Amino acid sequence: MSETELPLLPRCIARADGLLARFPASLTQLALRIALAVPFFRSGLTKWDGFLQLSDSAVYLFTEEFRLHLFGLEVAYPAPQLMAFLSGAGEIILPILLVLGLGTRFAALGLLVMTAIIQLTIPDGWANFHLPWAAMALAVMTYGPGRVSLDHLVAASAARIPRPASHV
Repeated sequence: MSETELPLLPRCIARADGLLARFPASLTQLALRIALAVPFFRSGLTKWDGFLQLSDSAVYLFTEEFRLHLFGLEVAYPAPQLMAFLSGAGEIILPILLVLGLGTRFAALGLLVMTAIIQLTIPDGWANFHLPWAAMALAVMTYGPGRVSLDHLVAASAARIPRPASHV
């Protein structure tokens, strides 16, 4: 049965589906990168009082408030000052890389690892926050940054560089 032989409603649905399938994947990939970057970057901004100056509240959280929930136990973070620094640095650097599309898959992997640690720290946040963050990070890792990225520009320029002949 050809498309013109289908009843009107299924024909309209098939045509609309075809139009939606033409939406540029690179725009979706850019949107995923930005959507994943924003909450981490905003959180990272709260952890700093200046350039490489951790806020007292960030150190306090990792020292006094945050606990890892492991196998029914609440375990204090080891080296809380270091953990606060690494968290704050990751929440600033990785989202910037993600938005720029530079080292994109690795930045998404870093945010996926951070999401897992956040899940161990705040187990009740999985449905509203951690699951969508993990899904976005996995999508970016799987499908890459798209054409609207520095990774794409680097790969395109590397493909144009002539390779020296190898002598075997």
